[in-house]
Amino acid sequence: MTTKQHKIRQGWLENTRKIHSPHFDARPCAEDISLLVIHYISLPPEEFGGGYIDDFFCGKLDPNEHPYFAEIYQIRVSAHCLIERTGRITQYVGFNERAWHAGLSMFQGREKCNDFSIGIELEGSNEQPFTDEQYAALIKLTRDIMRHYPQITRDRIVGHNDIAPGRKIDPGQYFDWQRYLSAV
Repeated sequence: MTTKQHKIRQGWLENTRKIHSPHFDARPCAEDISLLVIHYISLPPEEFGGGYIDDFFCGKLDPNEHPYFAEIYQIRVSAHCLIERTGRITQYVGFNERAWHAGLSMFQGREKCNDFSIGIELEGSNEQPFTDEQYAALIKLTRDIMRHYPQITRDRIVGHNDIAPGRKIDPGQYFDWQRYLSAV
């Protein structure tokens, strides 16, 4: 994997796969981007690949493709980026916009974390380790985000479970926080 920096222009990564999600809106304060939230997702659960995450974040998930999809296909959710098992990054929402990834959430007494955070999804689950390619891509992407949005510091990088305790468990038991944070 290359160590070349991602350039961020007007909230978008250059030279990165982009699929524009309709599930976003304006941040209340565009200058207040100060938290990075790490998530995981797999669709269907415990299965990787297939493009279903793209469909989900774009509101195009077919409820007939899998029984689980019938339960979630109408949910309007997105993340700024997804890092697949191969390390490939897809951006769905510009960083300067509010993606709908955190839901009911609180960080240091402040509610509505979507207002001031960037959400990164890792293709994964609570049952399997993440790949070396994912860690390499996440570390590089995190460094680039921190460079462009300096209010995001190491102590302002959290898991979804940290801002929605009791409701969320991601990035889960297999996410190696020490490996990740020591490299950023």
